[in-house]
Amino acid sequence: MLNGQEITVLGAGIAGLAVATALAQRGAQVRVLEQADAIREVGAGLQVTPNGVAVLRALGLEGALQAAAPLARAVQLRDFRRGDPVFRLDLTRPDRPYHLTHRADLINILRQGASEAGARIELGQHVTGVDPEAGQMLVNGHTETAPLIIGAGGLHSPTRAALNPGGQPFFTGQVAWRSTIPWDDPATPPEATIHMGPGRHLVTYPLRGGALLNVVAVEERDAWAAEGWHHRDDPQAPWRAFVDFCPEVRDILYRAEEVYLWGLFRHPVARNWGQGRAAILGDAAHPTLPFLAQGANMALEDAWVLADCLDTHATTEAAFATYQARRRPRAARVIDAASRNARNYHLHPGPTRAAAHLALKLGTRLAPGLAARRFDWLYGHDVTRH
Repeated sequence: MLNGQEITVLGAGIAGLAVATALAQRGAQVRVLEQADAIREVGAGLQVTPNGVAVLRALGLEGALQAAAPLARAVQLRDFRRGDPVFRLDLTRPDRPYHLTHRADLINILRQGASEAGARIELGQHVTGVDPEAGQMLVNGHTETAPLIIGAGGLHSPTRAALNPGGQPFFTGQVAWRSTIPWDDPATPPEATIHMGPGRHLVTYPLRGGALLNVVAVEERDAWAAEGWHHRDDPQAPWRAFVDFCPEVRDILYRAEEVYLWGLFRHPVARNWGQGRAAILGDAAHPTLPFLAQGANMALEDAWVLADCLDTHATTEAAFATYQARRRPRAARVIDAASRNARNYHLHPGPTRAAAHLALKLGTRLAPGLAARRFDWLYGHDVTRH
C-alpha cells in the first residue's frame, strides 16, 4: 500500500528517522523536515534494549549498531552510602542484545539508513502548525500541503497539539542532570550502575569504548526546573546534591565540567494517535520518564508498527486505528513501570528500604534467572514479528 505514497515526517530525531527508514524501505516517497540547520552531535547516552534492537535488525541496521556501541554486560544497583552491591541483572543473553550508545551515534545510524532507503532530509524547516484534516503544515511561515503527515517532534510537537488539544503536564517533583564526562578508560566494564539513595539516584555507564562516561543524576525537590535537556546548570550543583553519596559518586560528579538540568514532567499518553491525514509517534505520543531506559526504544517500536499498519491497511483511517490499538496499551504499561522504578530507587532509610534491598540481594544470589524473567514482557517484545 505504501509504494509511491508521499509522506512528510516532521522531525529528524530517533522517532522521525526510524519511521522515515521504515516507510522508505516499503516504497514510500518520504520527506523529513527538521528545524535545525544541521544534525549535530547533541544529547548524551542511551540504552538500546533488546526490543529496540529487534527493530534495528529488521531495518538492516543492527550491524551498524554493533560497530558503534558495545554490548552491555549488566545493570547493577548499589547502595548510596558505601556503594555496596544490592542487585545485579545479567544482560549477556545472546538472543537479547543490549547496547550502551551515544544518542548522536544512533542518530547517525538512522540518518544513513533513511538516506540509503531514499528518504530526503531537509534542514532549516520550522513547522509551527498542522491541520490534520486538510493535511496542511505551516512551514517557515508558508502553508504547505502533504498527503500524509507524521509528527515526530517530541514533547512540543505541533501535530500532537493539533490531534490532542489541552492535556497539561504536571511537574513530578524530580529534576535530572545530564553530563558526559571525558573518561579515557577502556577498562571500564560495559555496565550500567545505579547508586540508589533517599530521594536521589545516579546512573552511570561508559560510552564509545570507555572514552566517555554518561551520567544522569536525579533528585526529588520542590523547586521547579524547566522541561527539556538543553538548559545548562552550575557543574557543581549535582555534586552538592549528592555530597553524602560514596566517594566514587562524588569523584565522578566533581569531574563534570558541563551539565544540563531538566525538570521531569508527566504528560498524559495521547488520546488520539492518528486522524485525517496526520499521526504521531515517540515522545509526541507518549513522553516517558527516563527510569526504564525506554524512550528511544518505544520510538523505534512505534516507527515499525506505524509503517507496518500503513503498508497493510487499505485506508489511512484503518491503519491509524490499528496502530493506536497495538501501541497505546504497551506505552502506558512502560510509562507506569518507569514511574515505579523512580519510587523504588529513592526509598529512605528504614524498614521498608531494608526489606526491599534484602529481597533484591537474595534474588541476585538465589534466583538470578527469575529476576531476569521479570523483564521478559519488556525486552522479549518484538514488534517485527506481529
